[in-house]
Amino acid sequence: MTIVGGLDVHRQQITFDYLDNDGLVHWGQTRPATRKTLRGWLAEHCPDGDGEFVLEGCTGWRYVSEELAAVGLGVHLGDLAEIAALRGPKKRAKTDLADARLVRTLQLAGGFPKSWVPPAHVVEIRTLGRLYCALMEERRGWQQRIHAHLLHQGCPPVKALLSEAGREALAGAQLSAAGRQCVDTALRRIEELTIEIDPLRMQLESFARRQPRCRALQAHYGIGWLYAAIMWAGDGDARRFSSSDQLVRFARLDVTVYSSDRKREPGHLSRQGSPELRWTAVEAAKCAVRRSSPDYADYHTLAAKHDGHNRMNPTLAVEHRSCAAVITRRVTHSPRQYRRNPT
Repeated sequence: MTIVGGLDVHRQQITFDYLDNDGLVHWGQTRPATRKTLRGWLAEHCPDGDGEFVLEGCTGWRYVSEELAAVGLGVHLGDLAEIAALRGPKKRAKTDLADARLVRTLQLAGGFPKSWVPPAHVVEIRTLGRLYCALMEERRGWQQRIHAHLLHQGCPPVKALLSEAGREALAGAQLSAAGRQCVDTALRRIEELTIEIDPLRMQLESFARRQPRCRALQAHYGIGWLYAAIMWAGDGDARRFSSSDQLVRFARLDVTVYSSDRKREPGHLSRQGSPELRWTAVEAAKCAVRRSSPDYADYHTLAAKHDGHNRMNPTLAVEHRSCAAVITRRVTHSPRQYRRNPT
């Protein structure tokens, strides 16, 4: 019998609970929660690399799974929501040891809800995509602050703040001393963020031009090189989805509806999952308003329809088609190819 264990990862410690080759249960904690400490623990408890460990796919799973795989142990990540549903009526985390024991018993019973473990090269691009979206969101926030100050002090609205005409309009705006200081500070922060954003965008686009599946995604109307890279990293290996409906659910673009008896609330998006993947799907779908888009006619047909008191959302329909394009354009991405074309 090989070692089967569960791990519960936290910032300060890793709690373990495993069944050894003799059927004995070992449990405890290792501190601090670092690669070096985990490496030493594995050398002591799993010197032969014969076994498998399971853990929840929460923050910290990356270095733990990499160290486990490095010594030859099997690694399984668990879906957080499904594990929570298996905890019991309260569906909340208990103690660290109880959580580690739960995932271990689920694995032994064959009921552990496994998640896909993305390769290292996919995680790297996914991290860069999240960094890009975070920087863009911060820059957008500073622009919104400028618009708020203009409105608060009764100045006319200024479109295209970052253009030359927009800068001239801001320079001539009648603002108080504090308002002028706020606007100037916001402009400086925007310039600093732009210095970080531009090379990062070029890095992602350069990778997308070399990756076969990104090139296939870019052929879909509305998906540029930047969106293709973020989509590629967000959905991972599309071969694990048997249909576009599964990818729609994975991206949380399906409509969530709460109903009881004859009462039904309006549907809404659950907004779970990867926000970066959802953002790229939305931005690509918005291109359907252009006359050159192949979805132009269907987009406006859906926009003209009414479902009771709720207006149809044509953008959501085009988002689903974008997910279908991801499925139909399946191209294998291998670590070997990534090493040949590093970012």
